[in-house]
Amino acid sequence: MDFLGKMGDAISTGGKAVADKAKVLAGTAALKSQISACEEVMKKNYMEIGKLYYEKYSDAPEASFEKRCQAITNARSGIYDIQEKINALKDS
Repeated sequence: MDFLGKMGDAISTGGKAVADKAKVLAGTAALKSQISACEEVMKKNYMEIGKLYYEKYSDAPEASFEKRCQAITNARSGIYDIQEKINALKDS
């Protein structure tokens, strides 16, 4: 085979390898996007479960949730206090 024929074969083989790699990368990206969507659904539902738990049991949480429920209660109180300060500044 002459030089140009060998060169054409090499380019053809290399092009196929690049195309195959591009397909793998595109497929991987699509699958990772699906994983991210599933993780987002999980995150939203975990947060909603936590919110529902807090609303229902924050007055008497199980021991393993007591610290976190108290942290939420403290944060809510802090927000209320800060909002009161903002209102006082606006009124003055």
